[in-house]
Amino acid sequence: MINLSHPAPAFSNAEALAIAKEHFGVEGRISSLASERDQNFRIDASDGSIWILKAVNSSEPRDQSDFQTALLHHLEANASDLPVPRLRRSLDGQVLVQVQSSTGEQHCIRMVSWQDGDPLAERERTPAVLQSLGGMLGRLDRAMQGFMHPGALRTFDWDMRAAGLSRQRLKYIDNAEDRALLGRFLDRFEARVAPRLPSLRAAVIHNDANDWNVLVDPDNPAEIAGLIDFGDALHSVLIAEVAVACAYSILDLDDPIGAAVAIVAGFHAEYPLQEQELDLLFDLIAMRLVTSVTLSAQRKDKTDDNPYLAISEAPAWALLRRLDAINPGFATAIFRHACGYDASAGAKAVAGWIKRNNRTFAPVLAQHPATAAKALVPYGDPENAMTVWSAAQQPDQATAWWDGYCAENGIALGIGPWGEERSVYTGPMFESRFIAGERRTRHLGLDLFMAAGTKLFTPIAATVAEVVIEPDPLGYGCLVKLEHAPDGCPPFATLWGHLAHEALTRLRPGDVLQAGDLVGQMGAPAENGGWAPHLHLQLSVDTSLSATAILGVGEARYLPVWGELFPDPANFIGLPRETFQQTGRSREAIVAARRTSLLPNLSISYAEPIKFVRGEGVWLIDDRGRAYLDCFNNVCHLGHAHPDVVRALSWQAGLLNTNTRYLHDNIVTYAERLTATLPGDLAVATFACSGSEANSLMLRMMRAHTGREEAIVLDWAYHGTTQELIELSPYKYKRRGGKGRKPHVYEAAIPDPYRAPSDWPQAEIASRYAESVAEQIEQMRRAGKAPGLFLAESIPSVAGQVFLPDGYLKEVYAMVRAAGGICAADEVQVGFGRVGSHWWAFETQGVVPDIVTMGKPIGNGHPMAAVVTTREIAASFNNGMEYFNTFGGNPVSCAVGLAVLDVIERDNLRQNALETGNYLLQRFEEMKARHAVIGDVRGQGLFLGVELVTDRKTREPATEIARAINNGARERGILMGTEGPHDNILKLRPPMIFSRANADYLIDVLEDTFTAVLANQ
Repeated sequence: MINLSHPAPAFSNAEALAIAKEHFGVEGRISSLASERDQNFRIDASDGSIWILKAVNSSEPRDQSDFQTALLHHLEANASDLPVPRLRRSLDGQVLVQVQSSTGEQHCIRMVSWQDGDPLAERERTPAVLQSLGGMLGRLDRAMQGFMHPGALRTFDWDMRAAGLSRQRLKYIDNAEDRALLGRFLDRFEARVAPRLPSLRAAVIHNDANDWNVLVDPDNPAEIAGLIDFGDALHSVLIAEVAVACAYSILDLDDPIGAAVAIVAGFHAEYPLQEQELDLLFDLIAMRLVTSVTLSAQRKDKTDDNPYLAISEAPAWALLRRLDAINPGFATAIFRHACGYDASAGAKAVAGWIKRNNRTFAPVLAQHPATAAKALVPYGDPENAMTVWSAAQQPDQATAWWDGYCAENGIALGIGPWGEERSVYTGPMFESRFIAGERRTRHLGLDLFMAAGTKLFTPIAATVAEVVIEPDPLGYGCLVKLEHAPDGCPPFATLWGHLAHEALTRLRPGDVLQAGDLVGQMGAPAENGGWAPHLHLQLSVDTSLSATAILGVGEARYLPVWGELFPDPANFIGLPRETFQQTGRSREAIVAARRTSLLPNLSISYAEPIKFVRGEGVWLIDDRGRAYLDCFNNVCHLGHAHPDVVRALSWQAGLLNTNTRYLHDNIVTYAERLTATLPGDLAVATFACSGSEANSLMLRMMRAHTGREEAIVLDWAYHGTTQELIELSPYKYKRRGGKGRKPHVYEAAIPDPYRAPSDWPQAEIASRYAESVAEQIEQMRRAGKAPGLFLAESIPSVAGQVFLPDGYLKEVYAMVRAAGGICAADEVQVGFGRVGSHWWAFETQGVVPDIVTMGKPIGNGHPMAAVVTTREIAASFNNGMEYFNTFGGNPVSCAVGLAVLDVIERDNLRQNALETGNYLLQRFEEMKARHAVIGDVRGQGLFLGVELVTDRKTREPATEIARAINNGARERGILMGTEGPHDNILKLRPPMIFSRANADYLIDVLEDTFTAVLANQ
C-alpha cells in the first residue's frame, strides 16, 4: 500500500523552473499549486503555452508513475476529445525524467498540458454542470474499458475497497459522537457493502474527481471544461468513480442527494450503471467522506495542518451528519429511478400485478369503495375549515365540518388522494431530511374517511408483520403493517394507520389473514393520532422497512420516486381513477348544452342525471368515480369495453373499412357463423346498423314476399324509431304524441300469464291469448284482407318482460301462416344467448320464424344489426331493386360481430346466463316471500322482471313504489329500469358476464331499497 504520510517533494520555484528548462525546454513564469502527496507547478511559458510540472512523491513506486503516463497515452489515442491533460515529452523523448532533490531523494518528473477552466469548487454547482460532470466521467471510463497496466493494480487509503481501514483511524477522532457516527457507516459498509464489492464491475478509474480537479468552462458554466490530476487513478470498482465525484460535489448543498442524482444520470447516459452498483452508491459516497475525515484526523499532527487535507473537512462532517439522518434505501431508490430502474427491485411488477388482478380482491370496506358516493376531503385546500382545524390539532371540529358536508351532499365516503399537496403537516416530524429548509408535504398514502369504528378488511391474504402505537401528535396512532406474498408477484407490504387500539390486542406478528379478514377499525381522534376518523392506507414495495420507517409524507421533488416505492393504493382497493380527476363539462353544463343543441324530446334518465365516462365489465363509472352495477344496458352484451371486441374493432379499423360492393372475408365468414346458430331454413343474412333498420328491412321483405301491408302486433310492443315502425309500436302510438293505430295495423292482446283472467285454466292460457290473434285475422277477412306479417318480440320487453305462455307462438304462427302471412321474431333485445338455454328466445317456444331481426347485443355496443331469413323470402326480395346499405356489413362491424360470437362460445356465456339467471330467480322468490309488494317474479337466463303490486289479489300496479325503488336502487349504485303499461315492473337485463357475486350484490342493495321505500309508504 502507498505510504500517504510520506512528505511531499520540496523543490523551490527556481529549482522547478530549472528542471523544466533543462529537461523539457520550457521557460517562463512559475507558480506553485496545492497538492496532497506530490508537488505541482504552473509554468506560463514564454511562447504563451501553459504547462504543469509534477514532481512525484519519492515513495511512489516507478510502475505507478509509468501507469499514469500509460493511462494518459491511452486516452490521447482513444479519446482525443476528452478534456484531460496531454503529456509533453522531454527533450530526449521521455515522458518521465528522474531528478534528485536537494535532500537526495529521487523523483519522477512529468510535464502535462494546462487545462483551462475554473475549479468546480469556485463555481455554482448547478444540476446542469453536475450532469455534465457525470457525463464526462462516463465518457472517460468508457474510453478506459480494456486498458490495464501493472501499476494500476495497487491499493491505498483512497481505494474504495480499502474504506473499511478507516476503522483503524477512529482513534484519531476526539469527539465520541463523531466516532459513533463514523462507526455506523463503517458497520453498514462491513456488513452489506464490502462483501458485495468483488461482484461488481472493476476497471481503471480516475478516482479523484473532487471539485478542485474538475474544471468548469468559464464561458459556459453548465459545461465541464476539464479533468486533471490522475495521481489517484487505479483499478477498482467502477461505481467508485461516481461515488468519489458525488462525495465532493454535493458538499454544502441544500439537496445533496438531488445533486448526486445529476451526476449519476449524466454518467449513466454515457456509460450505463448496473442495478447492483447503484444499490451500493449511497454507502460508497458516505465511505469516501469517512475516509477523508479519518485521514485528515490522522495526519493533522504530521502535516502541520496541510490546508489541502483540511479544506473539505468541515463540509464533509456536515454532510456525513445529514447522510446519517437519511434512509439509505430512499436515497438508493432515487438513484435507481434516475437511471430508469425500478426505485426498488420489483416495484413496477407489484403495481402491474395489482392492476391486473384487483378485480378479484375483497373489498376493503363492507361496501366496496368504488360503489360508494364519494368526495375528496379538502386537505388540498389550505384555507378550508377542515384543513385549518386539523393542522391546529382540533380533530373534533374537523370531524364536525366533514360530517356536515357529507350530510348535505349525500356523501358516504371521503377520499384523501395519494400525492396530494397538504398544509396540515405542521409538526417537526415533517421536516425534510433530504432538502434543507423544506417540509414534506405530499401525501404518500390513500385516506378513507368514515365514522370511527368502521371496519377495515384486507383485500388479499396477508401476514401481520407489526402492530405498533405511534404516539406523536398528528402521527399514526395505532399502526398495522401487513406483508403480502401473492403468487406471481414480488412481496410487498401494506400500512394501515390511524386505527383503533383494539387491533393491538387482537393481532400478533405472524398472524395469517385471508382475503376479506378484519384488519382493524377506524380509530377515534383520541387514539388515531388526533385526526378526523379515517384510514391511512399505504403500499410499500420494500418489505424491509419497519412500519414507522415507511414514509407517509414525502417531498414534492421526489414524488415520482415515492410513487414507485409507495404506489398509489387506489388500484389496490379498486377506486376508479375518476374519483380524483374529472374531465370535460360538468353535468349541469351538459344538460344546458343538450337543451340548446339537441332535440328537446331526447330524454334523460333520472331526476338527477348521471354522467358516465367509462364502462368496465358489468360496471359503469360516472365522472366522480362512482361505479354503478349495470343491470339494464343490454347493448353491451359481453360487458362494457370488452377487450376482445375492442381489439377486433381497432385492428380492423386500422387496416380497412369499406362497403359491401367490394369482396372481403369478414362479411361472408360472419354470415356463415351467424346463420349456423339459427334453426330450420333461416340461412340468408344481411346487415344494417340498428335494430330499427333491421325491422324496416324486414318489412320490405315481407311486402315483397306477400304483397301485403297488414301486420299483427302485440299491444304495448315497440319495434323501432322510424315512422313505419312507430306505426307498428303501440307503446309509441298509444302514448303521448302518438297518432293512434293505423288501419293496416292490427293489435292483439299482450299474452301475459300473470295478468290472465283468473278463471282461465292454466293449460288454456296460451290458446286463450292466441284467440286474440285469430280475432285480428278474422277482422281482416271480413274486410277482404289477410295478414302479411305477425311481428312480436320473442319476449315482449317494454310490455313488462312478458314471458309468453308455453305453446303460444306455435298456435299463432300456424294460424298466421295458414292465412298466407309470414312470422317475424324481433330478437333485438333478447337474442344472442341471453335466455341461456338457447341462442334465440323464440326457440324456447319450439318455433322457427320466417324472418329474425337482430340488433343491440350483436355488436356489444358497436352500431350494427342483422336480418336473417329463408331462401324463399330472400328470392322474393330479389325483385330487381338493388339492396345496398353504406355501412351495413362493413369489415369493421363484421369483425366486431365475429368477436362477440367468439366470446359467447369460448366463455360459455349462455351457460353463465342460465345459471346466474336461475340463481337470481331463486333470490327474487325469496324476496317475494318477504315483501308482499312483489306480485310476480319472472325471467329466463339474464332477462328478468319483478312486478310490483299494491295488492296481490287485485294485482293493482304499484307504479309509484316501482319508481321509488328504481330511483332508490340508483342512489345505492344499481342501474335498472321500470317497464310495462303501468310502469310497475322492475326490468333487469345485465351483461352476460354477470356473476353470482354480482347477483348477491344486486339482491343486497334491492333488499335495503325495498326496506327503505316500504317504510315510507
